[in-house]
Amino acid sequence: MNKHRIAVIGLGYVGLPLALEFSRKYKVTGFDINKDRTAELQRGEDRTREADLNLLQEVLENKNLVFSSDINAISDCNIFIVTVPTPIDQFKAPDLRPLLKASEMLGKMLKKGDIVIYESTVYPGCTEEDCVPVLEKTSGLKFNADFFCGYSPERINPGDKVNTLTKIKKVTSGSTPEIAEVVDALYSSIITAGTHKATSIKVAEASKAIENAQRDVNISFVNELALIFDKIGIDTTDVIEAAGTKWNFLQYKPGLVGGHCIGVDPYYLAHKAQSLGYHPQVILSGRRVNDNMGMFVANKVIKLMIQKGHKIHGAKALILGITFKEDCPDIRNSRVIDIYTELKQFGLDVDVYDPHADAREVAEEYQVQLRKKIDKRYDAVILAVSHREFLELDFENLKQGSDTVIFDTKAFLDRTIIDARL
Repeated sequence: MNKHRIAVIGLGYVGLPLALEFSRKYKVTGFDINKDRTAELQRGEDRTREADLNLLQEVLENKNLVFSSDINAISDCNIFIVTVPTPIDQFKAPDLRPLLKASEMLGKMLKKGDIVIYESTVYPGCTEEDCVPVLEKTSGLKFNADFFCGYSPERINPGDKVNTLTKIKKVTSGSTPEIAEVVDALYSSIITAGTHKATSIKVAEASKAIENAQRDVNISFVNELALIFDKIGIDTTDVIEAAGTKWNFLQYKPGLVGGHCIGVDPYYLAHKAQSLGYHPQVILSGRRVNDNMGMFVANKVIKLMIQKGHKIHGAKALILGITFKEDCPDIRNSRVIDIYTELKQFGLDVDVYDPHADAREVAEEYQVQLRKKIDKRYDAVILAVSHREFLELDFENLKQGSDTVIFDTKAFLDRTIIDARL
């Protein structure tokens, strides 16, 4: 088993925990094109807060894990695990550029017998139809004769310190039955929750796509209920709690749907379906509902302000949180930006405060300058992310006056201090 020399390509929320766990048993090289990222990790630091820093320090000291942005550092590896991002573009179509560039890079160093395992979320068929041709072209080697592929979809949940990498069952697959066994054994050696060997790479790819599409559709249903119940004049959380007294009712909550998976992956599945002549109805209708929730929140806040007699243009608003989920620094595909943009278009002066987010990353990604502290008073306060720190805030000190609007998108705050919630 220790004949494996593993390279992990991409050292973000997925790649770093994977590299760390494999380095307990194998020699591992973590590669990332970002020199600042590899230098940070080599110092034993991690801005994503996903790493066990004690383990990181340990494997760095025993030399089982090294980090590098030099492609030559992984040339002697025989298993390459690709964990690069698979985002969508401005037209909500799959953006495979990072994945194909990584494949092209690896193709230049592939040797006979090497295995390339993809963890990046894709549509069914992407590994064999899009990535393999690039590997063959740049390597000059023949797929399933000279080199092989596997697919094992990532199931990392950023910020979750309970359901960590080794405690989540892992789906595995390989391009031949023999390679499927090798890939499964490799992951079985670190995943204590066990593995599930899929019957093909396409099946493994599809399993990941529908995991997130299912959750997205379920959330879109309760988001649509929130829109309906707002018009009726009843509280959505009250309704869900009442319905939840039935044993088989699924208690999903309304809210913004962002992040690297749920707000993106359904578009990959829809893209594949459309390429085959089928135009999905449920998946895309759910996406439309969820994509419009930020606009709904902003418009609801404006209506509440008008009801309280505020002059909208020039009013001051504070958004609490910009990460895509609570208690973690991950800002990828955060839909909080939709609330911010809509309020700005109404002419409000909008501040954003988030103790978890990296201010430089937010400025680069969203052109928003985070406030370092809250030292002003506001006409409207919107809780967008349920960071634990926000429970400690004195909301009376945030109010410009008694007519300040407080809107809670997460049903997180005490109901006595808010004007409305999703």
